[in-house]
Amino acid sequence: MRGAALLLSSAVALPLVIALGLPSNLFGSAPADRQWAADAPDIRIVDGETLALGERVVRLSGIAAPTRGERCQRPDGQAFDCGGQATAALTRMVAGRAVSCRIVGRDGFGRGIGECEANGLDLGGRLVADGYAVATGGALRTAEHAARSAGRGLWAYGAGAPQEWHGRD
Repeated sequence: MRGAALLLSSAVALPLVIALGLPSNLFGSAPADRQWAADAPDIRIVDGETLALGERVVRLSGIAAPTRGERCQRPDGQAFDCGGQATAALTRMVAGRAVSCRIVGRDGFGRGIGECEANGLDLGGRLVADGYAVATGGALRTAEHAARSAGRGLWAYGAGAPQEWHGRD
């Protein structure tokens, strides 16, 4: 009986000891590599808030840009793809430059969420300051208010700006 109890307690304790000794990122709680980078030829712009660095996909932290194909309206009533304009703005910022990102988490699709820069330029902060994205947290709200007040980027279209931007204070 004593041998069976020892065998049973070993069978329970051994997996527990192994699990506690392994790094936590094996269980999906954190990205394995917190710093991602790519040279210019390996970078692809997915949309106004998402980049592919080689095979790794990164969403910019703290911002939301309109999706490709989202319709906005010019003052003359003509519709245009405001998500395409946000994508083009990010493309111009990255053009020919290496990008490095500090990964701060993962989104629901498993993509890295990162604070990225190209030649020292904070990509998310610049998109908000230029009026092609809005802040999702407090850190960039001042830049968003300044872009909105100055009518920069998509804020230049007033009521024709992306629908979910309406009513932001």
